Amino acid sequence: MFHLILTACLAGPSAPCVPILLPQGDAASGPACMQGAARISKDWLDRHSELVAAGTECVPTENLPALDLQQVAPGVFAFFGRPVQLEDSTDGRIANLGVVIGQDSVAVIDTGVSRMQGQQFYTAIRRLTPKPVSHVILTHMHPDHVLGTSVFQEAGAQVLGHHALPLALQMRAGGYLENIARLLPPEEVLGTEIVLPDATVQDSLRIDLGGRSLLLRAEQTAHTDNDLTAFDDTTGTLFSGDLIFRELTPIIDGSLTGWMDWIAAPPQPEPRVIVPGHGDVAREWRQATSPQADFLKALADVTRSQIDAGAPLSEAVGIIVNNLNYMNKNWNSFPASVARDATAAYKELEWE
Repeated sequence: MFHLILTACLAGPSAPCVPILLPQGDAASGPACMQGAARISKDWLDRHSELVAAGTECVPTENLPALDLQQVAPGVFAFFGRPVQLEDSTDGRIANLGVVIGQDSVAVIDTGVSRMQGQQFYTAIRRLTPKPVSHVILTHMHPDHVLGTSVFQEAGAQVLGHHALPLALQMRAGGYLENIARLLPPEEVLGTEIVLPDATVQDSLRIDLGGRSLLLRAEQTAHTDNDLTAFDDTTGTLFSGDLIFRELTPIIDGSLTGWMDWIAAPPQPEPRVIVPGHGDVAREWRQATSPQADFLKALADVTRSQIDAGAPLSEAVGIIVNNLNYMNKNWNSFPASVARDATAAYKELEWE
């Protein structure tokens, strides 16, 4: 397969340029790919007026950079990000991403931190199969999981998310784009944009990929208020998004007690393969969730003790962090993350 690559640059001397993969130009041959290059490139640039064209070419799949996908079950693949916080990463590629291949089409679970990562994810899938990507499943709002979506939407995929995801993304869109522009090189983030879901999941939704289906569940408020899980019936593989953290310190953007309740009630049937939002794959529920459950319980216990003692938030956070410091060796990016969690926990639990 050949892919249309538009070289797009910021205006001005010595401005950075990036290769933009435009999936509408995919074709079996180079000449066929180039036939629509001018129109497709112009349409894309019309929507991205901050960029100007510096040429187009058609490149075979094998000559493009691609993410490293690992098979975790038959027909199920994952990219494993480096389990640290964005601030501790040079490229922002910290989240795990998933692929499920059916007889007719492909589903993608999360898309990465930038258009560039989304493009390299798309190329990796094309190295596996020519089947169309029919669905993109966004597990929650955080930028390391959702900012590569535009590539797949342009390829014709339907974007799905929790019913609370559109509002969550709309409220945070500007901040997310500003933050990745500050943290990551311009070559990584040019062309990146927020994409809202085409359809949302109120409770549950089953999607058919041909010969296998995925069950999507809109979960209770836990890591965020817009967590969505995806379960592959064929292999028993659960993509949990950030409802499960491994190695990277869990972050509360939803409800501490809701998250503890979710962990305590394993989904049925219990998954045989668990791909967390961060960290290594697990093969059993307890293996996947016990360290996180221990951390959240300890956080809740020490936070409640400070509230009961009458400590104000300004004093309690430092005490909570110090009391949990013994867990530092078990989690990456711990000090800053646990301070954020202590603040969230205090604000929630003081109203119990």
